[in-house]
Formats: sequence, C-alpha cells, structure tokens
Amino acid sequence: MRIPMIAGNWKMNTTINEAIQLVSEIRWKLGAIDNVDKVICPPFISLAAVSELIKGSSIKLGAQNLYFEDNGAYTGEISPLMLADLCELVIIGHSERRQYFNETGEIIDKKIQAALRFGLKPILCIGENSDENEAGKTEEVITNQLMASSTRVYYLSGLVIAYEPVWAIGTGRAATGKQANETIGFIRHTISQKEGKRIAQDLRILYGGSVTAANAAEFINQPEIDGALVGGASLKPAEFLSIVKQTAEIRGRLSG
Repeated sequence: MRIPMIAGNWKMNTTINEAIQLVSEIRWKLGAIDNVDKVICPPFISLAAVSELIKGSSIKLGAQNLYFEDNGAYTGEISPLMLADLCELVIIGHSERRQYFNETGEIIDKKIQAALRFGLKPILCIGENSDENEAGKTEEVITNQLMASSTRVYYLSGLVIAYEPVWAIGTGRAATGKQANETIGFIRHTISQKEGKRIAQDLRILYGGSVTAANAAEFINQPEIDGALVGGASLKPAEFLSIVKQTAEIRGRLSG
C-alpha cells in the first residue's frame, strides 16, 4: 500500500520563536507515530531552526515555495539551492500562489523541474475554484493543471499531488469524503491513461481543504486518498497530532 502522508502547511504564520515552541510541543509524540510520513512546512525564516529541532527524528521538513532559478538578481526569492540542505519536500502551485501571485502552469512546471534538480520532492497542488466547481468544470480544470506540469520523470521522482478545491481552503467548508475520493480517483485515472497504471497506483494523492481532527477520518477512510495537506489545524499541536494518529490507526487497520 502507498504510505500515507500528513503535511502541515503553516502558511504565513509564526515567528521563529513561535515555530520553535510549536515544534517542541509535538516533535516527540509526532516522531513516535509509525507508518505515516509526517511533514511540517513552516515559513522560510524558521526552516533552519526547525531543521535542528527535528534532526534525528522521523519528521520531514518542507518549504512552502521556491523560485525556479538557482541564484541571481531576484530580490526576495528563495532558490532550490538554498533549500536543498534544509528540506526534503516543497509545496508547489498552491492555490494562493496561483491566485495572489499569478503563477501559471508554465511557472509551476519550471518550479517542479528546479526542485527535482536539487533532490527536493514536490507536493504539487491542484484544484478548482468555486465558480469552476459550480459550473461542473472540475475535471476540465484539473486535467489542464496536470497536463501543464506532468511528464514521466516527475512521477518517477516521487512527486506528491495534493487535491485542494479552492472553495474549501480556509473556508471551513470541506468537501465530503466521497466528493474528494471521486475527484482523486479521476486524477489517478487521468495519470494512468497518460503514464500507465503502475505509476498511477504508486502515486500518492492527498486531500487538502479545511481538514481538521473532527473530519480527518472521513477522508483517510477513502481508498483513493493517501493523506492530507493540512492548513490551520497544523498550527494547533493537539489537532495535528490527532490527524496523524487517526491516519496511522485507519491505514493500519485497512492494511491489516
């Protein structure tokens, strides 16, 4: 079975001291949970401090973004070269990057290539907005986003996909487990047709969008969903620990 992943996206929250405090509260209990890949993605300023705190544990560190050039006159940007010694993963194409920073499929494709050059595993975010969802264009939008940044090398290099319906992010309005499972099943089918059944079956696809300790089991119990990209709940130690524990328990039961 695919190893489930729970990734916490802290977004633009926490100072360095707050990040240290948050990780200090969860690192031992989180690190002790087996059979789940646990990832935390703090802001850039806290990556070095968090990296030291989780050293030697089973917790993985991810960045929230990167730029596609290795270095140069790109004021304010962070390159994959700068992240390579700190992180294992990086979130790419989050809906907030697409919406607020006008990231196109071409830019996201370049970022994935840049991440892979330095051994960083991308978590590629895709998903439709409210208008597209209501117009019945979910599959069309997702297909276009996948085709803008999908070649065989990405999947063979361990790409993780996160399906995040934009209308559910930070709104408290999560998709139902059934809705999310059907859409993720469509994503896997689309990749299977393009890249082959084996690659599609090995690919991990997460759900993201108002995931909490209260609704996590609804998603993790679905056969196509391999975990979650968690936003606000990842800033609450007890909530995040609960989501990871539930994932380990459910997946252990399903595989037993």
